[in-house]
Amino acid sequence: MATQTLADRTEVLRPTGVTPLLTTAQLMARYGVSNWTVNQWVQNGCPLEPTAFRGRRFDLDKVRAWMSEQSLDTAA
Repeated sequence: MATQTLADRTEVLRPTGVTPLLTTAQLMARYGVSNWTVNQWVQNGCPLEPTAFRGRRFDLDKVRAWMSEQSLDTAA
């Protein structure tokens, strides 16, 4: 099976109403940050999605909303 991009997976899942979840490594790559930074985000309230296994998954839309909220909080 060929590797799919996030955009590809999003399009495949769109009709079902499901959003692909990102791993920590994928979130790091998306924002160009380190694992330490993602850990800091989580400690500061970055939303996580529950999983049935060890590890963390992130809904990109929820992370974007959280980041937007954070930037509004720091601007005030």
